[in-house]
Amino acid sequence: MVKTEIRIIYGDTDQMGVVYYANYLRFFEAARNEWLRAKGARWRDVEDTHAIYLPVAEAKVNYKRPARYDDVIVVETRLGDLGKVSLRFDYRVLRGEDILAHGHTIHACVSRDGDIREFPEALLAQLRV
Repeated sequence: MVKTEIRIIYGDTDQMGVVYYANYLRFFEAARNEWLRAKGARWRDVEDTHAIYLPVAEAKVNYKRPARYDDVIVVETRLGDLGKVSLRFDYRVLRGEDILAHGHTIHACVSRDGDIREFPEALLAQLRV
């Protein structure tokens, strides 16, 4: 598991002063990037080295409590399932001990032309570490 700390900026909030619901997907994306960095790589390097993209095929967020401007949240990211052509990340968003949201994203492995392909073995080994 990798923990990513994010401070909520004013632009993340809606008219009610709480984080706009879609911004949790942005937080998930930031946390995925940090998860991969913790594995010793960057998304750009993965794309360039292996000539693949990992588009989101499914996203789900369960909202429990609102985050507000200037809160410091932590997004915990885990690799859920790792298949031959897709992977799943699981997330928990916390403020202190309070769970604000949890969810997941599922990503397909595709070529630069958009065709489904299997993960390269070298990448699978790196992701499993």
